[in-house]
Amino acid sequence: MLDFPVKLAVASQEGLAISEHFGHARRFWIYAVDPDACRLLETREVEHYCLGNHSSKTAMAGILEAIRDCQAVFVARIGDGPVARLKAIGVQPVAGYAWEPIDASLLDYVRRTLAGEQVS
Repeated sequence: MLDFPVKLAVASQEGLAISEHFGHARRFWIYAVDPDACRLLETREVEHYCLGNHSSKTAMAGILEAIRDCQAVFVARIGDGPVARLKAIGVQPVAGYAWEPIDASLLDYVRRTLAGEQVS
C-alpha cells in the first residue's frame, strides 16, 4: 500500500525526462506524487560515483543518504551493484521509463503500483 504523497527521486540531466545514468547523476529531482498529480519538491546535488573503471565509495554513500527517504529512484540506466545497495535501504530502482517524460512516468508508476503491478 502506498502512503500519499509518494516521494520519488529522478536522475535527469535537464529536469524534463528520465535521462541520466545513476552513476553519472550530479543531482536528483525529488517529487511528491499522488495518483493524479506530480509536484517537484527540490533538487539534491550529489557527487557522481562512476569514475570510469572504478567508483567512489564516499560518493555512493552520499547518494544513498540523499535519496533514502524516497520510495524509488528513476534512472536511464543502473548497474547491479547500485541496485543491490538501493534495495538494501528500501529504495526501488526503476529503469523502465528511461528517456520518458518525468511527470507522465511518475504518474504511471504510481497508478501501476496501486494496481498491484511490479514496476522496475
